[in-house]
Amino acid sequence: MPRAAELKKGQIVQINSQPYIVSHIEVKSPSSRSGTTLYKVRFNHVQTKQKLDQSLTGDDMLASIDFQKRAVQFLYLDADGYTFMDNEDFSQYTLTAEQLEDQIPYLHDGIAGLYGLIVEGNLVGVELPAVVEMPIEETPPAIKGSSASARTKTARFATGLEIQIPEYLETGETLRINTETGKFMSRA
Repeated sequence: MPRAAELKKGQIVQINSQPYIVSHIEVKSPSSRSGTTLYKVRFNHVQTKQKLDQSLTGDDMLASIDFQKRAVQFLYLDADGYTFMDNEDFSQYTLTAEQLEDQIPYLHDGIAGLYGLIVEGNLVGVELPAVVEMPIEETPPAIKGSSASARTKTARFATGLEIQIPEYLETGETLRINTETGKFMSRA
């Protein structure tokens, strides 16, 4: 049984005997010394996608639920949504844009390390790897003579993701991006 302080985005828990997936966590630290940290958590029901917002303290316990975590591969995007294939039994699952929300900018052809969260035979969410590698689609050229300062510029990727990168990087270079923070890590 996970505590509220241990919750992570994409984790599945049981609330009122129903399966919910964690979609957003906001941590509010108190200003006084004796106050407890509050966790404002948004859950989405696994089947109905209904939202449930709760404020929890760090020691609140949540019931865990039985689910499978299986390696999946991103296949394609069409009008129905994002289609994934189970790497073991080759079954295909489709998720909508609403189910994936913040993960969409990191989904590209050839992404490795994806895991599908399967409850009762249905794919309910995808867990991204901690780091993805993507080539820069477009970025302005570097300004000559400005290498002494740590200035940044915006880079755009094929998925629509935009992040700040060091000024010396150029279009076409492959970068490593942290999926948790959405920040540049290094060249690939």
